[in-house]
Amino acid sequence: MHLWTRRRLLLSTASAASAAGLATTASAPSHALTGTPPAPAPDDDLVRRLGSLPGVRIVEERPGAEPGYRFFVLGLRQPVDHTDPSAGTFEQRLTLLHTSAERPTVLFTTGYAASLTPRRTEPTVLLDGNQLHVEHRYFGTSRPSAHDYSHLTIRQAADDHHRIVRTFRRLYRGAWISTGGSKGGMASVYHRRFHPHDVDGTVAYAAPNNVDDRDDSAYLRFLETVGTAADREAIKSAQRRLLLHRAELVARYQAATTAAGDTFRIVGSADKAFEIAVLRVPFMFWQNGGSPADLAAVPGPDATADQLYTWLDDTAGLALYADAIARVYIPYWYQLGTEMGYLDVPTAHLDGLLRHPGAIEPRSFVPRDIPLRFDPDAMPDIDRWVRRSGTRLLFVNGTQDPSTAESFPPGRHDSRVLWIPGANHHTTLADLPTPDRTEATAMLTRWSVRA
Repeated sequence: MHLWTRRRLLLSTASAASAAGLATTASAPSHALTGTPPAPAPDDDLVRRLGSLPGVRIVEERPGAEPGYRFFVLGLRQPVDHTDPSAGTFEQRLTLLHTSAERPTVLFTTGYAASLTPRRTEPTVLLDGNQLHVEHRYFGTSRPSAHDYSHLTIRQAADDHHRIVRTFRRLYRGAWISTGGSKGGMASVYHRRFHPHDVDGTVAYAAPNNVDDRDDSAYLRFLETVGTAADREAIKSAQRRLLLHRAELVARYQAATTAAGDTFRIVGSADKAFEIAVLRVPFMFWQNGGSPADLAAVPGPDATADQLYTWLDDTAGLALYADAIARVYIPYWYQLGTEMGYLDVPTAHLDGLLRHPGAIEPRSFVPRDIPLRFDPDAMPDIDRWVRRSGTRLLFVNGTQDPSTAESFPPGRHDSRVLWIPGANHHTTLADLPTPDRTEATAMLTRWSVRA
């Protein structure tokens, strides 16, 4: 796990949320799947055309795009409530990688804040297309001024995407493909549920599908069977030793957090935050790691308290539970606590060592003055649509990813779920077995060609 940078770990943990493997750096466009377009000429008209789109503001054009591309940071004026114009508006942050109005366009979201780095996702690379990167409402700078979380719903976000597609189709009239990883993949599917014809196909990487929040048996079963019995016991043993050293390690955690000028007002205490991190260890270990090197690094019976602390930080990201970062992800936990649901983890091996019942529930990460009312019908509705009516949906999952212990089950309408043996939460089409990779790229090519 030491190979994960802190930034990558934090992003992936939040999605458990990273789109790692989804954003791909490439050289000049390969034109591998859809033929070679003419060499891009300077588009003196592009700024004017972007500026003429209703509600669109060009924040800046930034350097760093690959040859043949231009990179813009944009704002789009969106309703706070798509059903009530009187609720006001907010500006949603977008980025645009433009190569040609004649190429396909990829609609991409991580489900979180937008990155201002000009990097193309895998579908964008394969299609040599344009890319619109969407910042999810209530993340980054895309926040309604009132911060009324009641408008943070999957339907409102889907309507955001719908309005983006309608607006930018005036410029990009070719095929559209949506994509995202983890929470971004979920958002792409939710968009299709409510606006199924906005795009011509969807590639969702490592997208969880927690249909019934009351039933976590699939996640528990996965964590009790993934890897070998010896692997699982080593992780459980490390968890127990962490809790047996609780007093010393919590004191160190509190001191480091205080020294950084941070606090635990949201979660409540360093002790509770420490317990949450320990409980999440198996999930985070398999989601982000699971390699032989990661397994070899699990602290054994002779590990020092310092080694245990370092491993816990590398695996579960201790900074995540202090206020500076926890505050950023309140919208994420709000969504889990109102519609998307969360999982449970095995705890029988920790009997007598736990102090905070329900510590890993979303409520721990959402301030008490923000109501959490869970809608049990939201996820079954999405799941039912995917099964019965979803079309042109491609799901790409790793067999060692606990996030997709409950995965989307595509129906018969030109849709597939493909699995990468031994992969964790960070999947790409390139990692698929050759026959599946060939099938996936063929689907993407077919979807990107409009009659």
